[in-house]
Amino acid sequence: MANAALFIGYGPVVPGRAQQALQVFSEAVQYYGRLQQQGQIESFEPVFLEPHGGDLSGFILLRGDRDKLNSARYSEEFLRLTNRATLVVQNVGVVSAFEGEEQNRLFQDFQRQAAELG
Repeated sequence: MANAALFIGYGPVVPGRAQQALQVFSEAVQYYGRLQQQGQIESFEPVFLEPHGGDLSGFILLRGDRDKLNSARYSEEFLRLTNRATLVVQNVGVVSAFEGEEQNRLFQDFQRQAAELG
């Protein structure tokens, strides 16, 4: 069961780069599909946001085991796709996230720290 996630957020397409952005998005979805088939990640979910005046246009959430996600995150292919994305969309960011038992552990520690600090 997934105990971690990677949030891969991105902003608007760089003007004049719409076709390339679609190409890189397709490459990323294919890559994440391969990672899922190979058992490197449990699942992935691409999400598009409606225009809202902010700098986040969408994200892809990868779910899985923390160690396996970290291995994928620093692989040559992941880094290559991230570099490609930064050339065609703005505000690319990759952020670790907590799920399941890891999320519970984080909240329990937060409660302990809050109680200690009073």
